[in-house]
Amino acid sequence: MKKPLIFSLLIFLTLPIFALAQSYQADIIIYGGTSAAITAAVQAKKMGKSVLVVSPDRHLGGLSSGGLGYTDTGNKSVIGGLAREFYHRLYLHYEQDSAWKWQKREEYGNKGQGTPAIDGANRTMWIFEPHVAERVFEDFVRENGLEIHRNEWLDRKSGVKMKKGEITSIRTLSGKIYSGKVFIDATYEGDLLAAAGVSYHVGREANSVYGEKWNGVQVGVYQHRHYFQDSISPYKVAGDPSSGLLPEISPNPPGKNGQGDKLLQAYNFRMALSRNPDNRVPFPKPANYDPTRYELLARVYQAGWTETFEKYDPIPNQKTDTNNHGPFSTDYIGKNYDYPEASYARRREIIREHEDYQKGLMYFLSHDPAVPADVRAEMAQYGLAKDEFVDNGNWPHQIYVREARRLVGSYVMTELDVLGAKEVPQPVGMGSYSLDSHNTQRFVTPGGHVQNEGDIGVHPKQPYSISYGTLVPKKKECSNLLVPVCVSSSHTAFGSIRMEPVFMILGQSAAAAASLAIDGDIAVQDLDYEALRKVLLEEKQILEN
Repeated sequence: MKKPLIFSLLIFLTLPIFALAQSYQADIIIYGGTSAAITAAVQAKKMGKSVLVVSPDRHLGGLSSGGLGYTDTGNKSVIGGLAREFYHRLYLHYEQDSAWKWQKREEYGNKGQGTPAIDGANRTMWIFEPHVAERVFEDFVRENGLEIHRNEWLDRKSGVKMKKGEITSIRTLSGKIYSGKVFIDATYEGDLLAAAGVSYHVGREANSVYGEKWNGVQVGVYQHRHYFQDSISPYKVAGDPSSGLLPEISPNPPGKNGQGDKLLQAYNFRMALSRNPDNRVPFPKPANYDPTRYELLARVYQAGWTETFEKYDPIPNQKTDTNNHGPFSTDYIGKNYDYPEASYARRREIIREHEDYQKGLMYFLSHDPAVPADVRAEMAQYGLAKDEFVDNGNWPHQIYVREARRLVGSYVMTELDVLGAKEVPQPVGMGSYSLDSHNTQRFVTPGGHVQNEGDIGVHPKQPYSISYGTLVPKKKECSNLLVPVCVSSSHTAFGSIRMEPVFMILGQSAAAAASLAIDGDIAVQDLDYEALRKVLLEEKQILEN
């Protein structure tokens, strides 16, 4: 009588592991926890679709809640839809007296990028604290009943199942399986699109590829103030090549101008610092702190540089969004090249290396006698904001992945589109920021001096449209995937598109397209653009000048 039970038990024990995995299903599966992921999920819900957000992140919002509070917005008039709703909700928060805990509202100063931070006429707030932004994203989740599966990491080796050119399901490292009709890759890295086998690019294209001017190597091009004076030596013993190079300098030549390479613009953390004595934590000294790695900065000071606090941009409550500025700053130049394709373990190493470098830099600035006394005195007024990133030692939970993989899709946006030399077809949103690339490498010039390369800042004459074709792969590669973050664009065009408001705009548009494709039971590439346009305009997206 016991044989059937034993037999059944043996069958159960020999089942493949994936057969025992938890399985989930929805119309739309969104992979990522960025601002684009959340706006996409909200739009999908608004259009009556079931949606699951599979997020490797515990904290939602990406850089928008990860320290980038001094928002790169460009022309605010082209920010519509849910993106504008996000900034409106921030405005409503800061209209409350209770929002101003560490500073009086009238003391804030209302400094913003191009326009006042608090725009009373349009009821928007463009500059904000990280934890406030995260709260807005969590409000979107709660109000729309969004289902978020956090800390779920895509199995990038074998976790994407496809059939006849469509993704049928994805599996995470925990074994969970997510099946859907349309998938959206809303990560900064483009992990889902890569695992699905669609075409993408990493690095800078040669100018000859798309007929561009500002792509590829750009030695001698200085469009911001992030370069060294010609007098600074790169050697351990100044002027003596035999002594070897100082840390953080590449021994490799930079290449010829206009040629392509696999290099990436630098990453950093956008730190939230506090000037309020009751809300600041002293800069920690990393266990592996080595002041010699900042010798280049000491030489910059010796040469007379005085711009240390140029990008300690004010956000409410006596805090800053502190960004890179100058020839040697928070950007960890040349240390991220393998990040896009790296394993999760290697990415964690890269992130930790950036954290150690940047924490060491802040400790150096506040303690080392090689730093001018007036700078150290000013630094003594700053510390990490005690009420930000409270579960991560007050350190941002998101590194600034300025660029990783980029889709090569149905339409490739180039600097010709951004700068107005071409008419953009089938617009689904707009951008307006400059072609903005941080430095990609630090090298030794033929004259024996240290220099940076890769800094670009070319402004469009007016806002530009972004094509629907930038969100979708080539149909023959995958017919049910949309990509609103790692969009199909050249390095220089992406330098403008890669702004958080634009990611929110494109996330919303991608979800609208996904919903319509499901309604029509068609490939995302076969969508009737006029139908999509109608929905986007109803959702108050801004599509063209």
